[in-house]
Amino acid sequence: MSVDPNLLDDLQWRGLVAHSTDLDALSAALQESSVRFYVGFDPTAPSLHMGNLVQLTTARRLQDAGHTPYLLVGGATGMIGDPRDSGERTLNSLETVQEWTEGVRRQIEPFLAFSGDNGATMVNNYDWTEGLSVIDFLRDVGKHFPVNRMLSRETVKRRLESGISYTEFSYVLLQSMDFLTLYREHGVTLQFGGSDQWGNLTGGAELIRRAESGSAHAFATPLVTKADGTKYGKTEGGALWLDPAMMSPYAFHQFWLNVEDEKVGEMLRIFTFLPRADIEALEARHEEKPFLREAQKTLADEVTTFVHGPEETEQAKAAAAALFGGGDLMGLQPQTLAAALSEAGSTVVERGEALPSVIDLLLASGLATSKGDARRTVSEGGAYVNNVRVEDPDAAVGQHDLIGGAWLVLRRGKKKFAGVEIR
Repeated sequence: MSVDPNLLDDLQWRGLVAHSTDLDALSAALQESSVRFYVGFDPTAPSLHMGNLVQLTTARRLQDAGHTPYLLVGGATGMIGDPRDSGERTLNSLETVQEWTEGVRRQIEPFLAFSGDNGATMVNNYDWTEGLSVIDFLRDVGKHFPVNRMLSRETVKRRLESGISYTEFSYVLLQSMDFLTLYREHGVTLQFGGSDQWGNLTGGAELIRRAESGSAHAFATPLVTKADGTKYGKTEGGALWLDPAMMSPYAFHQFWLNVEDEKVGEMLRIFTFLPRADIEALEARHEEKPFLREAQKTLADEVTTFVHGPEETEQAKAAAAALFGGGDLMGLQPQTLAAALSEAGSTVVERGEALPSVIDLLLASGLATSKGDARRTVSEGGAYVNNVRVEDPDAAVGQHDLIGGAWLVLRRGKKKFAGVEIR
């Protein structure tokens, strides 16, 4: 099938090629015909996260350009875990890894097309690793890896003083064997992953050369960092999970809305499919009027739609507009409002025999310091329930006021608001 000859140029412009094997050879391969490539995802947590999203968007770019994806879920490598800087990983049980493997498979599926001339294929390295004997592994894979090469990996060098187990030290052999297996059985000739995987990526290409006298390519995407240089990811705190049960679409959308000005151009290039001309025009407008935050709004809408779909994006935007701009709250889905209020802060109030008064709610939510303060707020016209001004200091909320049968949004003035859950 025909391929996009400008793919590599676009990947480089987007900053998605941090390292690569021979660039000329890679460019020629990508322009000549449809290349079979793979990218791996280890199930070391219940959900994929922001770092994995870089790989998913990159895989989608390659598929859209005419190349054929193999998505590897590491049922075997997930049992071990790639070495990290901060000490040994906790080894999870087979049952846990298998459960996470299925979860990761389900998360990956919506991002790529699994039919057509270059439809994606999902594979699990547990399938070819489970029955492999130690002797066969050492003879067929281990003999091709000089120990000095394994010791030269940056993560290994940093761990030598504090200690690294043979289990994690040997991870590169398992991942390299994956590349060799996919090369032999499916004709896969390209692997990519995060730049922290560069030693594993080149290890696989080298194993193919040594074991099969074959030629394979690899490139690494950059690690996406915050403005202060720290990275996002499940092991560093503040993870951006893709599972809506672990991070609501509202919170996900809010994250992208709050990306720093100095990072928004980079994020647009990496995480959206907007054309170069559109991104450059958007950056120019952002530079002229950054206070409008047009770039962040576009980024948030594009990425949330890609991950969670257009309906969740519109709900997230509607929730933010209702909370911060005084829009209609009653049209929101209860779960979206609950997620938004959990981010902003909410209070639980027991239902009792009757629903509480507005005065009691203002006090319970912390929007008033006393009942007298709450009464003054109402009398001065500064109290709102669900963005509707309260006129009567003795008013109580009714069942019809509860969004989803449980939620209220209280506001004091224009900027102070709080959520209340009536139980």
